[in-house]
Amino acid sequence: MKRILVPTDFSTHADNALRVAARIAKKQNCEILLLHMLEIPNQMNDAITGAAGIPEIMLFIRKANETLENETQKSFLNGIPVTQHVQFEKASEGILSFIKKYEIDLIVMGSHGVTGIEEILMGSNTEKVVRLSEVPVLVIKNNTLEFEKPHFVFASDFTNEIKTPFKKMLEFTTIFDAKLSLVMICTPNSFKTTKIAQKILNDFITEFNIKNYSTHVYNDTNIEKGIINFTNEINADLIGLCTHGRTGLSHFFTGSISEDLVNHAAKPVITFKI
Repeated sequence: MKRILVPTDFSTHADNALRVAARIAKKQNCEILLLHMLEIPNQMNDAITGAAGIPEIMLFIRKANETLENETQKSFLNGIPVTQHVQFEKASEGILSFIKKYEIDLIVMGSHGVTGIEEILMGSNTEKVVRLSEVPVLVIKNNTLEFEKPHFVFASDFTNEIKTPFKKMLEFTTIFDAKLSLVMICTPNSFKTTKIAQKILNDFITEFNIKNYSTHVYNDTNIEKGIINFTNEINADLIGLCTHGRTGLSHFFTGSISEDLVNHAAKPVITFKI
């Protein structure tokens, strides 16, 4: 791991993410790229290419860079290489293009979370990045993740399609010497007996060299509640799972467990793209 991207809107949530990214960077000798997406107000869209708008645009850029510079001076970033970037683009689209351009290894983001009708209509930039990012995305709600041998819950159905992201997840747990709890959530809509579920888990992990782990089968009314309740019961530090990256009508009708957890789980969530 060489480069960690931390998108920031200068909020408390973004600051929490930056603090966690700093802990990871110090542990792994990584560089942090601090990115602020500058979305121009609608009335200035036409001014971007016109001379009349240049002074206003330069003012936006200068203010953003000044604020970013202040962010890089925080004491918890001492000794960490930090570069600051300002980009004109919609937040989620800009972040996704940035990770390809700069070969990012991990994104650490804060999440405000949205609920109710707001969640149905718009979702959040964090959700969109979680859904579409090709690199792991770690979503932070507060500043409690220390990454000193964390207890990591990884929830899945353990089918063949997750073998590749599962390898990425194992690399992540090895870096941080994490204790790993592998769990299959069984619900009324996807019921399996404990014996069958445990066999699926056992057959899956035989292909991997895993240390310091345990396997679990957990029953609940739905998968999201099962993951949250299981994580709380064992007092784990972090939730991990895979995301399909569905878009359009497919995403509208099927939804996304990973995005729901980003919104509703109090624990940090890390996602790996299938």
